[in-house]
Amino acid sequence: MRPRIVLGWREWLALPALGIAAIRAKIDTGARSSSLHVDAYWRFVEGGAPWAGFRITTGVRDEQVIEASAPVHDEREVTDSGGNRSRRIFLRTPLLLAGIEREVEINLTDRRGMLFPMLLGRTAMARTFTVDPARSFLHGDLPAQLARASDESDLHP
Repeated sequence: MRPRIVLGWREWLALPALGIAAIRAKIDTGARSSSLHVDAYWRFVEGGAPWAGFRITTGVRDEQVIEASAPVHDEREVTDSGGNRSRRIFLRTPLLLAGIEREVEINLTDRRGMLFPMLLGRTAMARTFTVDPARSFLHGDLPAQLARASDESDLHP
């Protein structure tokens, strides 16, 4: 059995298949599922299957808006930390964190007003990661490829 990788309570991660090179995430063992903030989303059918398109501002550049789409994996009820239930679209997509890439399930929701546009839940961490709640950004303040870009632009976390 491989030793688990320690994460801080907040980390940078990537969702490469969705075109998201870096997004700040709260690592939350109290949440079962992972959630991604979207500014807007829409549904459509491609090849006879349901898909979701969405627009997101990652927080890396306030002016940077990413539009992406992916097949809908599932749709189900989620109860948030305030006890409110809502029906959410779930996607399956590769996640890159601490040098590990793995397929995870994420739901699309409005996290406007939250400090982190992404919430990484315990299902996505299972058998690979563990969390040290006293630490943060253990795997870098900003991914290396974006840190290099920030030397040449107005990039800010």
